[in-house]
Amino acid sequence: MIAESFLHILEALPLAPVQTPPSMTTAAPAEGSKIESRSIDFVTHDERFGTVKDLGPIWFVSSVNLVGIATGVATLSIGASLFWTAVATVLGSLFGTFFMALHSAQGPQLGLPQLVQSRPQFGYLGSAVTVLVFAFINYVAYNTSDALLSGGAVEQITGINATAGYLTATIIAAVMAIYGYKVIHRINKWLTWPMVAVLVVFTVIALGSNALPAGALEPGPFELAPFMTVFVIVAGFQLGWAPYVSDYSRYLPANVGVKATFWWTYAPSVISSIWVFVLGSVVAAVSPGEDPITAIINLGDRFIPGFGIIGVGVLFLGLLSIMVINQYGGSLALISIVDSFSRIRPTRGIRIISILVMGGIVFLISQFVGIASFNEFFSNVLIFLAYLFTPWTAINLVDFFFVRKGRYVVAEIFNPNGIYGRWGWRGISAYLIALLAMIPFMVTVPFVGFIAAAAGSVDYSMFVGLPIAAAVYMILYRGKDLTREFEMSDAEGHIQH
Repeated sequence: MIAESFLHILEALPLAPVQTPPSMTTAAPAEGSKIESRSIDFVTHDERFGTVKDLGPIWFVSSVNLVGIATGVATLSIGASLFWTAVATVLGSLFGTFFMALHSAQGPQLGLPQLVQSRPQFGYLGSAVTVLVFAFINYVAYNTSDALLSGGAVEQITGINATAGYLTATIIAAVMAIYGYKVIHRINKWLTWPMVAVLVVFTVIALGSNALPAGALEPGPFELAPFMTVFVIVAGFQLGWAPYVSDYSRYLPANVGVKATFWWTYAPSVISSIWVFVLGSVVAAVSPGEDPITAIINLGDRFIPGFGIIGVGVLFLGLLSIMVINQYGGSLALISIVDSFSRIRPTRGIRIISILVMGGIVFLISQFVGIASFNEFFSNVLIFLAYLFTPWTAINLVDFFFVRKGRYVVAEIFNPNGIYGRWGWRGISAYLIALLAMIPFMVTVPFVGFIAAAAGSVDYSMFVGLPIAAAVYMILYRGKDLTREFEMSDAEGHIQH
């Protein structure tokens, strides 16, 4: 198996989980404290807790919600048959989740939020104007989708108008996000089995009744262009977790291995994403042209009148969970951006303020977009975010596993005048070169690259961006003497495998 062989190689690399830097030995939160005190700062080893199995629930539940169903609805609208949409969904999920799970493995090794880890590649300021800005756009875009669907769901369930529904949902999510890491993990553990149950019931309804049109499950003609667009959308959705996946593994003990962290992220995420996305495509086939909430209600009511609302209610709970994750991660991105330009003390209060700011921004954008434009908005979000994060994921992973092999000077990551510099020209150059190389291969509604057009609007951009970003970054680091940096890393305190 290719993935298993690659992981054996990564396990053999001399990765070194960091010890608590002497300059960052801040006091651990008081025992029994319920609200998380950390934000973008280093998680000291005396604060680490949990087991690698804790990752399973969070990455299974993360796709089981109204946004996951909406992704499946969006993929079927591309134009491929239901059969070929499902095949592209499976392949895209297997591919995109591979990179996302590798990022998850960085959390226990470094004890830092994912985005802060980009400073050694892009520089203290460079990461803020590239990676962090793109990540913030990522959070705002997904939170806007959450807002639209949560408002629509509350309106369907309670009769409250969509605006009040979103405000109610976002306040609940914000409170849970303020409590932080422990609460997020606990919520997803509680939701796991109810989510499995609702998926089983809706799958049986969809495939065991006459809901689908005649011949819907037949393969039909294979068309490469829509097939590849679905692949990019699904792979991009999974890559969209990459900027914050290790935020939810960073409290695990540093001796948790790469392989274990990878599989406890990869397997649950792949299973749930494939299941939910394909179910979403089936829902769209049953009610073509409808928004995701209406389509779910139509399918559920075919089984028992009123059951559709119950399904929407359970999936709404899953949506609340992902709103918590997006608000929590978005707050870390916002704090990281501000900290890059003006040093701030990453206190609990700062995290609370950043969560409230995120909620306000998303509310305004969601009011502008509106639920009627959801399908178009969400489809474009999935494609463009896939383009933005493809080069970054290659650079970040290559730097961690092959260039520095996990040996970072954590204190210097928070030093604007430190060894990583303000502008990481190697990372920025590799990113821009890869992004420019992808443009001729892109396929979007407003723009189709000339190579993609010549190939019949087939999108190969992801297969171009990943290797080019990785290769250029490796070439630019060839001959770079990292001896002093590694000496500083060792002096800071490492435990070798």
